[in-house]
Amino acid sequence: MSAVLNEMELTLTAPAQAKMADLFGQVDDNVQGVRVFATPGGCSGISFGMTFTDAINDDDGVLAYDGFKVVVDDGTLPYLRGVEIDFVDQGDGNATFVFNNLPQVGGGGGCGSCGSSSASGGGCS
Repeated sequence: MSAVLNEMELTLTAPAQAKMADLFGQVDDNVQGVRVFATPGGCSGISFGMTFTDAINDDDGVLAYDGFKVVVDDGTLPYLRGVEIDFVDQGDGNATFVFNNLPQVGGGGGCGSCGSSSASGGGCS
């Protein structure tokens, strides 16, 4: 059975909640929630993303809001504890969800932690 998450583990700002609820009004009824996931990479060592999911697994944590659920697997949750998800729309067509209060991973991040070399034209500068 999936675990119930609380707001000490993950929160959504009012704009993020409103946008999620709006998006959920536009998706198929079999969508169970929005899955927040982590992937390795980037200068911070971890990148985060979100996608709709039609399944909630036994090892998932669930944060329920009015009209939608945020789903996080147990491998991602340690990287998200204390994170706030916000929705920022500056009116120029670049509206996006942002992750605030991300913990520093891998001893402070910065150059050298992402495995990219600035000499190859990519990575940290």
